[in-house]
Amino acid sequence: MKERVQEVLETIRPALQADGGDIELVDVVDGVVKVRLVGACGGCPMSQLTLANGVERVLKQEIPEVVRVEPV
Repeated sequence: MKERVQEVLETIRPALQADGGDIELVDVVDGVVKVRLVGACGGCPMSQLTLANGVERVLKQEIPEVVRVEPV
């Protein structure tokens, strides 16, 4: 599953990089995807919104086994 999550994150990454940020996959445990937002995304006050409405939504759509996305 971790490989599938990484593949989906690769499709999301260009949008984050366009804003000066990026995302790193830390781990996947029991459907919980742990990620680290870096660059401009790391300190952005909108990062929780990005995770919930962007990353989590896309991951759940592509991989139904994903339960939630958590920042670390």
